[in-house]
This record gives sequence, C-alpha cells and structure tokens, in this order.
Amino acid sequence: MSLHRRKFLKNSFVLASGSLLQSANFRFQPEGKIITVNGPIDASQMGMTLVHEHVQVDFIGADKVNPGRYNADEIFNTVLPYLQQIRNAGCKTFIDCTPPWLGRDVKILKRLSDTTGLNIITNTGYYGASADKFLPASVKTSVADEIAAIWTDEAIKGIDNTGIKPGFMKLGLDNVPFSHSIEKILKAASITYLKTGLPIGVHTTRGGEPAKKELQLLNDWGDPADRWIWIHAQNEKEINYHIELAKKGAWISLDGISKSNVADNINTLQQLKKEKLLHKILLSQDAGWYNIGEAGGGKFRNYMDFFDSFLPALKKSGFSETEIHQLTFVNPSLAFTLNVKR
Repeated sequence: MSLHRRKFLKNSFVLASGSLLQSANFRFQPEGKIITVNGPIDASQMGMTLVHEHVQVDFIGADKVNPGRYNADEIFNTVLPYLQQIRNAGCKTFIDCTPPWLGRDVKILKRLSDTTGLNIITNTGYYGASADKFLPASVKTSVADEIAAIWTDEAIKGIDNTGIKPGFMKLGLDNVPFSHSIEKILKAASITYLKTGLPIGVHTTRGGEPAKKELQLLNDWGDPADRWIWIHAQNEKEINYHIELAKKGAWISLDGISKSNVADNINTLQQLKKEKLLHKILLSQDAGWYNIGEAGGGKFRNYMDFFDSFLPALKKSGFSETEIHQLTFVNPSLAFTLNVKR
C-alpha cells in the first residue's frame, strides 16, 4: 500500500468516526501540503482559517481590467490594518478568492503576507458568472485543454512571472443549463486537477441544482467529490441539498457570515450536525472588497464579524471546542491540501 493511500485511509477513518470528534482532547493533525503565496506549508501549519475572503476586486469586466487602474500601495495600506486585526484575533491563514480577470494581484497578497505573518492563499481559474462578463475573450475560441494549460502553467511555474503559485482553482457560474463556456471551464478545471492536484472551488449562487450538476460533471470526468467546494452554499435554503452533496464527499462552504445573519448560519450548522456532517463544512465571510474604480476603494467590510460575533455565538449555542476546531482548523486544511494525482 502506498504512503499516500495510507494517509487517505487514516484521514477518512478519523473523519468518519463521530465518537472521536466528541472528545474535547482530540486534535486531528492533517497531513499534506498547502500552497501559499510564499510557497508550500505543511497542512498542520494552516491553523485557524478564513476560507473565502477578498482583498480587492475589479468589476469593470475582463476586457478592461488591468493593473494600471489602481495604486498598489494604496490598496496595501488600506487593507493591512484589517488583516492585522484578524491575525491578532487568532487567524493564521487567509484565503483570497479574487480570481484572474477580476482584480487578482498576487504581488499585493505577498506583501500583505510578509508584513502580517498570515498565510495567504491565492487561486487560478476563471469566473464565468454574470453572463461571461469576467471571462477573457479567448475562452470562446479555446478548447478546455488550452484553458487548462494556462492554469496548469500558473500552478507549476507561478503567476505572471512572479513565481507565486495558486493554492486552488476559483470558478464562477450561473444557473443551469450551463452555457458552452461554463461547461468548458469546468472541464478545464477537471483537467487541471488531474495534472496538479489543486482543489476546485466554484462560486454557485443559484442554489442546489447547479451545484448538483457541477458535481455530477466532475464525477463523470473522474474527479473525487472531496476536490470540489460548493462556494456560497448558504444561498440555498433547502438543507437537503447540503446534506445530499456533503454525504457524497463534497465541501459545503457557508461563506457569507456576518453579524446580521449569525443565527441563520448557526441554525444551518445545527441541522448539519444532526446529520453528522460537520466534517464537510467550511466557514467564512466573503468580506473585504477594496473596489477598484471607487474612491478609496469604497466601503471596506472588515473581517472581524467572524471573531466578534459568530464564534462566541457558536460556543453559546452548544458547539464544543472540538467541533469548532474541526470547522475552523481541520476542515480547511483537508479541503485545501494539494491532492496527489491519480
């Protein structure tokens, strides 16, 4: 039996064992590598993680987006104190979900990581939601293998000649039936996964049906369910979708947490806890958002609701230290570990 196979079996056994997760003394140590803007780290070094946040975004459209539209120093100075806040609150890893052609700037992310001491993870991929507004024009004339070659090149060689590599793929899509472009980038993600082992996070705001279709297609192409992250799963209010897909092994990301919806998110978690599915849930806020094109970046939403409002309420609602550790430490490290290709 290979070393990687033994690791997989070990992780699966621990996650499947409800009795182990009830022990307040239990601390599962994940294995494998996480890819940050400063290179690979051991999964055990990931620590408390916010899995879906943003430093900056640019909604002007793929045909107009470019670094000349913003001042990197201004963005750095604006965002820095907010990241220092969460670092002081105990956060160790920050996952930035701004994709290419929507404002991704890995040099700024690295500066912020170096200054704050946070592990910061960036992504590759294309955002196909909003009627293809944020897809480069080349998608229409490219085949999936050509798109995958671009993403694979970033994963192997680095992004824009920086040497900074992505830690996952970030895609976006609209409702079913999927357009030809959407199916093409999903196929490209599958090809890229098989070549690089990067997990696939897909922005899916239109509910459970497009989420089910995504997973079905990826499964058909040979990708395991645990390499797929249903981003913005909180927008689907029918819990049976979450239960069905989590039981198939998918990651369910409740990433719109704010102080105004704490009770709703805890209610969802309580239902998933009854199904013994806390080991498949990811949590975050989708906060930040220095908006390029707006004066001073517009209204920036800080990242502290998670620490000031949500975590205290989670404890008050009866979630144990071990369960909170599972949700905020263990699950992100498993979801974002670089998977060995088959």
